Amino acid sequence: MADQVQDNLLREIDEELRQEKYSKLWKQYGSYIIAVAVIVVGTVAGYQGWRTWDIKTRMEQSDRFEAALEMQRSGDLEAARNAFVELSDDAGAGYATLARFHETAILAKNGDRNAAIESYRQIAEETSATDDFRNLAIILGATLELDDADPAQLAARIEPLTGPESPWRFSALEITALLAVRAGDAEKARTVFKQLTDDAATPQGIKGRAAEMLASLG
Repeated sequence: MADQVQDNLLREIDEELRQEKYSKLWKQYGSYIIAVAVIVVGTVAGYQGWRTWDIKTRMEQSDRFEAALEMQRSGDLEAARNAFVELSDDAGAGYATLARFHETAILAKNGDRNAAIESYRQIAEETSATDDFRNLAIILGATLELDDADPAQLAARIEPLTGPESPWRFSALEITALLAVRAGDAEKARTVFKQLTDDAATPQGIKGRAAEMLASLG
């Protein structure tokens, strides 16, 4: 369950990045970077030179990220993890955060669960990351704690991400329902699983699992 949820979410992020390269990250961080650049550089010519350098740097980081992804897809997890570690150390904030997600996912896949949980916790507290990335780290960390964390405490941590404005609400709701099952609250679990199956916007993977759980709960 944990691996499947993590893989689905990371695959969505990777697909956006492959389709748009660094354009989405530029939209997220561009206004801040430009503001700093104008202050530091101070001239139009200087700014244009900086912007050319910045775009070139982002393209190089994109290529490195793609190369690390290919290593991960091919099963060379050790090489992929090393590449992601290097990116998280020296890339810009966007690619550095994405690299940390993949580095952490590899830790989890290799069975180093405690280290992965701690890494997600650190990302969730990282002030340089966007809210969406921090919240994604909360979601992914929760998937690793589903089986043994206190259900009430974990549900309380996830609850703010279940609202309609959260991009991770469907995964958060699925986790909430699974925690209700663990806590013995079948009625709540059925309610949340039904909410997921009835919502046309629910991703097919989550909707299918929710339907299976509803059937098993009776």
